Amino acid sequence: MASFWNALTGKSSNSHFPPPGSSFSSTTDTPYPSSPSAPAGPTAEDLSAFITAPTYDPTSLHPLADLAGDTLTYISLDDPSTLLPGSNTGALPSRSFTDDLCYSTGTTYLLGLSTGGLWGFTEGLRKTPRSAPSKIKLNAVLNHITRRGPFLGNNAGVLALAFTCLNAGIGKLRGEVDGANGVLAGVLAGALWKSTRGPRAMAVAGGLTGMVAGLWQVVGRALREEREERE
Repeated sequence: MASFWNALTGKSSNSHFPPPGSSFSSTTDTPYPSSPSAPAGPTAEDLSAFITAPTYDPTSLHPLADLAGDTLTYISLDDPSTLLPGSNTGALPSRSFTDDLCYSTGTTYLLGLSTGGLWGFTEGLRKTPRSAPSKIKLNAVLNHITRRGPFLGNNAGVLALAFTCLNAGIGKLRGEVDGANGVLAGVLAGALWKSTRGPRAMAVAGGLTGMVAGLWQVVGRALREEREERE
């Protein structure tokens, strides 16, 4: 095969390799490239220029910003339109009216139901003789729980429902959100709750619920101020 290849190409197959025992010499005088040197590290001037905040003109950010003019307006967080129940626009969007209605009514109902159940539990234990069998004690306790729990839960839920509706309506009419709305809504809710018992019962219930609503407003404001101070 080697002689056939040599006859075909006219070259010797060993012409590219030096003879045995001879040293290999490069046919070019160009040396091999040396390894590249490591890049120089950042200097102190480069670091200081990177850390220093650049100076810029705020008026050149965008022509529509008009920061140089006197027409710059600010958002007021105390705007009543952003604080009314159901105002989902503005700087401080709040829950909608239906959210407040479901939240307040459900929470108050569960609180009244739990309180009434605890009241019935203690009343059942107190009124049941100690010598009664355990089944009779259990039956008496359950009867008192089912009587007191739904009673307080239903009444508390009705009061919360009326209070939330009246509070939202008064806020819409006045256009403001403050403690006066809650106090007035509490008085009206209590009077409406006892409207079938006569004027005297309406006045007593309205005064009690108004006092509770006022106390709730004072406690809520104190908690908000304390949270703002912490922040």
